[in-house]
Amino acid sequence: MILDTIHGHYNSFFDSEKKIADYIIQHPKEVVNMTIKQLAQACNTSQASVSRFARKCQMDSFHHLKVNLARDCVNEIEQKSNTISTSDISGSLETILSNKISELTATIRNIDVDQFSVILSLIQNAKHVLVCAVGNTVPVALDCMFKFNEIGILTFTSTIWENQVSYALGLDSNDVVIAISNSGESSQVLAVCKEMKKRGVPTIGITNNEDSVVAKECVYHIQTSTREKLFLNEFCFSRISAATIIEILYLFLTNASDNSYDRISQCEELYASLKV
Repeated sequence: MILDTIHGHYNSFFDSEKKIADYIIQHPKEVVNMTIKQLAQACNTSQASVSRFARKCQMDSFHHLKVNLARDCVNEIEQKSNTISTSDISGSLETILSNKISELTATIRNIDVDQFSVILSLIQNAKHVLVCAVGNTVPVALDCMFKFNEIGILTFTSTIWENQVSYALGLDSNDVVIAISNSGESSQVLAVCKEMKKRGVPTIGITNNEDSVVAKECVYHIQTSTREKLFLNEFCFSRISAATIIEILYLFLTNASDNSYDRISQCEELYASLKV
């Protein structure tokens, strides 16, 4: 979907291209009926910038972009607006729900089945798994560590990036690093991935942008989708898509292991002893 491509590439756009992206995100149905000149004027940019933007979105031309945008508009769940307001809580909830469904649908459809099978095998057979993340995606990394350890896959992460680095330096080709970065432009996550590449450690990137530096540095990549720009233009806040990928990995790995349920039961027994 072209809207997911725009969201995924957003951080790599120049300022003039972000103006175009913002306008398309907010007015997709209107853009379908606009000429390249009209869109350029609406965004206070040039026709050349619009053409360049279309190519950056992997479209042959602005017309090609409009055709795909029209298809998106037909397939999208009907929404009244992208506005969140306490004056219309019911409508706002429907808007959020609709966009979250779109995020998860696009994320799952992005998964390359053949590559995903290899990723599952690597994690299942790894001696150790390091989950590398900073900032907003640290909670996803912590959840991954909890889930994987619960089924017997030795996994480590930390809220402190330096701890991740020191752990990474002890890994080899029998281990795996999962690098999580929404934008895929985190210099800290990239630094770990580059070092792992030198050491022959398999790396799995989970990002919103397949053209990001982290995605390109990793041996394997899973592209997530997010619509957060619809609500808060200046902030990246959503972790749902990345967390969903971790949950999908966990479900597959749990079902692939003969003793995973025994491991989970043992954990639950210990947890139960601490509950009132």
